[in-house]
Amino acid sequence: MLHYAVVFFVIAIIAALLGFSGIAGAASNIAWILFVVFLILAVISLFRRKG
Repeated sequence: MLHYAVVFFVIAIIAALLGFSGIAGAASNIAWILFVVFLILAVISLFRRKG
């Protein structure tokens, strides 16, 4: 999931450099959502292993 977040972030940067602001904004939002989901799942996984 972190891999997909990085991929969408790179797409957002490239789109922003080329002037596609709509695509850059959408890709940035998707990357942010995927990163947050990754962090939540990582924390849940960390606590489940300790317990």
